[in-house]
Amino acid sequence: MPLLTILIVLVVAGIVLWLVNTYIPMDVKIKRILNIVVVIIVIIWLLRIFGILDFLKDISV
Repeated sequence: MPLLTILIVLVVAGIVLWLVNTYIPMDVKIKRILNIVVVIIVIIWLLRIFGILDFLKDISV
């Protein structure tokens, strides 16, 4: 995956998260949980893109 695509996805995810945090009224606890979930998903996605979590493909249930 090209580096530019990764950068665009990160910027879009950040902007969407900022828009949700700024313009959608919700409890602070829910915003905090949403932020944590999005950050964890982005980190896992980046680790898979760079091949650090390739061993997860070998695990079968």
